[in-house]
Amino acid sequence: MAPKDRALIARLLCGAMLTSVGLFAQPDIAVGQTPDTLALADAIAEARLANPRLHAARYRALAALERIGPAGALPDPNLAFGFVNRPVTDPSRTDVQMTMNTVQLAQRFPWPGILSQRKARATHLASADELQADEFEATLVSRVTSLYLRLAYLDRAQEVLGETRNLLRDFRRVGEAMYALGTVAQQDVLQAQVAVAQATADLVVLSQDRIAAAARLSSLLGRSAAQPIGPVFLNLDADVPPGVDELIEQASANRPALQAARQRALAAEAGFREAQRAVYPDITVTLAYGNRPEFVDLATLMVGVSLPIFAGSKQQRRREEMRVAWSIEEAREIDLYNETHARLGELRARVERARILSDLYRTSILPQAEASVESALSAYQVGEVDYMTLLTNQMTVNRFRIERIRLAAEYGEAMAEIEALTGANRPANAPARIGDDR
Repeated sequence: MAPKDRALIARLLCGAMLTSVGLFAQPDIAVGQTPDTLALADAIAEARLANPRLHAARYRALAALERIGPAGALPDPNLAFGFVNRPVTDPSRTDVQMTMNTVQLAQRFPWPGILSQRKARATHLASADELQADEFEATLVSRVTSLYLRLAYLDRAQEVLGETRNLLRDFRRVGEAMYALGTVAQQDVLQAQVAVAQATADLVVLSQDRIAAAARLSSLLGRSAAQPIGPVFLNLDADVPPGVDELIEQASANRPALQAARQRALAAEAGFREAQRAVYPDITVTLAYGNRPEFVDLATLMVGVSLPIFAGSKQQRRREEMRVAWSIEEAREIDLYNETHARLGELRARVERARILSDLYRTSILPQAEASVESALSAYQVGEVDYMTLLTNQMTVNRFRIERIRLAAEYGEAMAEIEALTGANRPANAPARIGDDR
């Protein structure tokens, strides 16, 4: 090939490569963003406001709150009226000494401590429901963040892959021109055509993946799946996360699910304490007033007790049931603690791996790969390497760029889950826990 032709081809390739490099120079925002770009903070706020499952969890907590009062209230009293000892032959007669008109009021009192334990159980369960709603909200924020970062990765990856395909098309046109001049083999042209087709197929996969991720994110935001979501932000920077011990300490103190598990264990304990007292009799106090029209009125006071003669098959079985329920909730609490701590260890390792690899790509791998492209381009201009070598080097650079984008998204997704497990993403104005003032 003539030096003039080779220099012209080299300028074409250099221009295409610089376009690809310029694409990746934008560190924080998806290329091609439109005015309707969705910020992560706005997506989280929208999900908190509009997610129907979060609304259901909050309503469930409110319903549980309404059970506290009734749980500690006395049974309803019983009021009765009657005509006592009326003669059968003449019910209207009132001159019989035992005939009277009565009014009677009876109140049953459970054994002392039963109502207080019943109320305590309802209070702990209501607190657990509210904390579980907080846990759902934290999980929702984590899921929104994860899908948001997934979209950001797909947006950036499509942009880089789109520029890569344009570069491959340029290489294909160059190869076809060189093949027409007889300076390259037909195999080089076919390889370039296959590379363009493969890039197109990869773009189709990314495009469909984005549609699916956007639909899922829309559902979390309470939107219609048909409502489009524009390009989104992606921050490529990664901070050093706290150590595992610190994360575990934060989760133990702040994770709503762990606090809810403790409340359910306390509720089960209160249920057991109530069942322990159920073997003792209830006390019923009855007041009665008898009006005798032609004689002195009478008053009655009675105290009665229930007889738990079937305690062996009823109350004691209930007590054992509640003892087992208490053990179950304590075991679940311990298991949730262990699972939380293990998951934090996994996520901490995942975050650190993504951070270190991303930094390695930024400081070492990508600069070296880009330097290799520049060297190959210079060598190509003087005929020392063929254009397929130049193509391979540039494809490697773009693959490393996409990998760094993936690592940034992976880092963000893992950090979002860590924040959910440690309670770090709970709103600052979260309502006070039920029972805090008791």
